[in-house]
Amino acid sequence: MASCDEFRPDWVSAPGDTIVDILRQRHLSVGEFASMMSLSSDDTDHLLSGRSSVTMMVARKLVEVVGASIEFWMHRDFLYRQDIERVFGTETEWLAELPLGDMIKFGWLRPVPHPTEELTTCLDFFGVSSVLEWHQKYEPLQTMTAFRTSRSFDNRPASVAAWLRQGELEADGIECDRWNPESFLECLENLRPLTQQKDPNRFIPELQENCAANGVAVVIVRSPSGCRASGATRFVGPSKAILQLSFRYLTDDHFWFTFFHEAGHLVLHGNQRLFSSVLGESRPWILEGLSASGASDVEEEEANQFAASTLIPAAFDPQLRALGSNRRDILRFAHRSGVSPGIVVGQLQHRGQITFEQMNSLKRRYVWEEGVSYQPRNASN
Repeated sequence: MASCDEFRPDWVSAPGDTIVDILRQRHLSVGEFASMMSLSSDDTDHLLSGRSSVTMMVARKLVEVVGASIEFWMHRDFLYRQDIERVFGTETEWLAELPLGDMIKFGWLRPVPHPTEELTTCLDFFGVSSVLEWHQKYEPLQTMTAFRTSRSFDNRPASVAAWLRQGELEADGIECDRWNPESFLECLENLRPLTQQKDPNRFIPELQENCAANGVAVVIVRSPSGCRASGATRFVGPSKAILQLSFRYLTDDHFWFTFFHEAGHLVLHGNQRLFSSVLGESRPWILEGLSASGASDVEEEEANQFAASTLIPAAFDPQLRALGSNRRDILRFAHRSGVSPGIVVGQLQHRGQITFEQMNSLKRRYVWEEGVSYQPRNASN
């Protein structure tokens, strides 16, 4: 018969899980446990989540409060720490998963004089005290690659986590009014004319200002290697949302469709999830969900329809259906409908009215400023 020490599950269980089970059996609350242990609420949370180790002093107190023996609690914690390293890997392995080269190149991290300082620098970047705490915080991303499979899908959870974290840090610097879904929806209609502006140095600040007035911090964060996300939305409190864009494809139709798709998630689906999307290379104007909470295909399609109908309202649909590959007709329609010609081309390609090789010269293209991670510029400048 195999001993318990030989069991090697692909998951970890902190000593706190055992404590919580005992508390439940004895009908004791976590608050009552904290009081009996003489621990603050933060210290109790760290103990139960496994972020703090079971010391000899803590083990003695556990014996008094919940039972068992000192040896049991010390050994339980020892096995937990072993399992962490076995399942999640060493600190060196964690660092190897991060896109450190791009994080330094984009200015997210400062270069360190010695490799031994890399760990501290990366933990500080993520705002965590240990690799274990990082895994606990970003655990939902570990299943992200299984949510949607496609030829254009090649995300590494650690790279996506770094991209999302940089978005949080940049959003911290954007002052926002309280989130107001009704006024944000009205604001989106007024943002359509921005698609006609050529210079990102003009339309991005205006986009950010208008969205911030409705509780949404818009951040442009270049995606590092291993992160194929085009956009993401999440709430950082009841009154502030982050709408993060990677500007990954560097064309106006992709950028604006992604923006309105993510805005659709905020308007239609509320503040219960992180939504992250990748724009399919083989299917322009279709965003595929990478939601850490498992956004349904219905929700993704709703956001796609929201983006398409906001950019080109239904009133223009008969005229849009009549278009083909005539350049002058496309330009005239774009002027009448109030959007850029590139957006019209993208929609015509998506509908199959023209091929993906046609009319691409009408799309505006951008390049990244050398040494700047968040500011693209018009490629024609």
